[in-house]
Amino acid sequence: MVADMDGEKRKRSICSRQEPLAALKILKDVNNKRDENPDRVTLKKEIGLLSACTIIIGNIIGSGIFISPKGVLEHSGSVGLALIVWILGGCIAALGSLCYAELGVTIPKSGGDYSYVTEIFGGLVGFLLLWSAVLIMYPTTLAVIALTFSNYVLQPVFPDCVPPYMATRLLSTVCLLFLTWVNCSSVRMATRIQDVFTVGKLAALGLIIVVGLVQICKGNYEGLTPQVAFEFSMTPSVGQIALAFLQASFAFSGWNFLNYVTEEVVEPRRNLPRAIYISIPLVTFVYTLTNIAYFSAMSPEELLSSNAVAVTFGEKLLGMFSVIMPISVALSTFGGINGYLFTSSRLCFSGAREGHLPSLLAMIHFKNCTPIPALLCCCTATIVILCIGETHNLINYVSFINYLSYGVTIAGLLYYRWKKPKLYRPIKVNLLVPITYLMFWALLLGFSLYSEPVVCGVGLVIMLTGVPVYFLGVHWKAKPKCIYNFIESATYVAQRLCFVVFPQFDPIEISPIEEWPDKSSDTLSGKS
Repeated sequence: MVADMDGEKRKRSICSRQEPLAALKILKDVNNKRDENPDRVTLKKEIGLLSACTIIIGNIIGSGIFISPKGVLEHSGSVGLALIVWILGGCIAALGSLCYAELGVTIPKSGGDYSYVTEIFGGLVGFLLLWSAVLIMYPTTLAVIALTFSNYVLQPVFPDCVPPYMATRLLSTVCLLFLTWVNCSSVRMATRIQDVFTVGKLAALGLIIVVGLVQICKGNYEGLTPQVAFEFSMTPSVGQIALAFLQASFAFSGWNFLNYVTEEVVEPRRNLPRAIYISIPLVTFVYTLTNIAYFSAMSPEELLSSNAVAVTFGEKLLGMFSVIMPISVALSTFGGINGYLFTSSRLCFSGAREGHLPSLLAMIHFKNCTPIPALLCCCTATIVILCIGETHNLINYVSFINYLSYGVTIAGLLYYRWKKPKLYRPIKVNLLVPITYLMFWALLLGFSLYSEPVVCGVGLVIMLTGVPVYFLGVHWKAKPKCIYNFIESATYVAQRLCFVVFPQFDPIEISPIEEWPDKSSDTLSGKS
């Protein structure tokens, strides 16, 4: 099968040791020339188990734990119910991650949800997920994290008022541009930043937890006693509880992001599930203790009135050292931005490789092996989103679309089990795991639609606008020749500007997924 690809796809490979001008010369007549012994450009496998764990933890722990506690408490109505929502949110993320572990080793492609849904349900459903993710889901999440970063950095500069609108946007943009440059320059540099800042954000949350535990040891835990914790400021409806889960799900979003860079993971069939099993319980444990620490120092009224929960916490308990808190949170969100840029750009890369986005986005730098066009696309979309929308509304939009895509993907796991029962699955979860997740998913989305029909409706409309785009841009092959000529010229010019080429195709990627006798599948929770 690999030998068969030496025709059309090998033509698009390029020698990574060529000088830039020589590489561009080859690009001009790429369909007519072939290197005899090409040292072909490919995505580098530089993500080991530690880096895999830091990608998951770094993407989950971004801005959510510093802004979502307010939304969860507001919709749940009591401290006790809010803590239950946080714990259950982590359990649901764990169930989802088990399903993604099976999908990730069964369909070993970068691109996560999009690649799995495209493989299972076909091009249209996969494109709709890709469309909503590229258009709003990941740019919006990046924008929210970047705004949180700028708000916490500027909080000490404007202690008595909200930081100016333009100041937060400008600082967020500068941060995005810098990290985009880092990711364009080197995969190794980006993963090292992720490693360092993941340790930093865990240290920031560790400081909050330790200070909170000291408060509890001093006897300041009245707000956590059952009779006080379950005093409701309002009686929450089922719909309000569903919205509380949506807010918590934003803080847990990112648990599936290692699946977006599967091709860059060393031994993915071993390290992908291991990283998931280590990271999700750790994050759930840290989140729960962080919220307990918040409630040990602040009353529900204080937390709801705070625009920067961690800063308010620091001001109450750290005194003259309270400046540590905004700095720590800023470092945490800085690492979150880097992680989201790193992984979301691979989604654009995967979509372009499948023919669902312009082919330019499937190209990588001839020397650095980084997807520069995809990174620039993500950065540009995020800067546009920065200029519109309010943080909590954006979180609701993103959480709804996130949950929708998770449910469709995990439903695909069940369908794939039925469609290809003999397919070799290195990991095979018990059927109760995806079924339990889908039951919770259906209840959550149903009550969310009932409580916030406008927010959820807008999310659905955004996704469905991709239908005409798919049929015009992807399905319609007989376009006028002038359109193809324009796309070809624009792509060539962009290649010259970015020094990018098509990567080598991984043999795992180009070989069809075949059915094998399923004798060696590892069952995580019993035979299904």
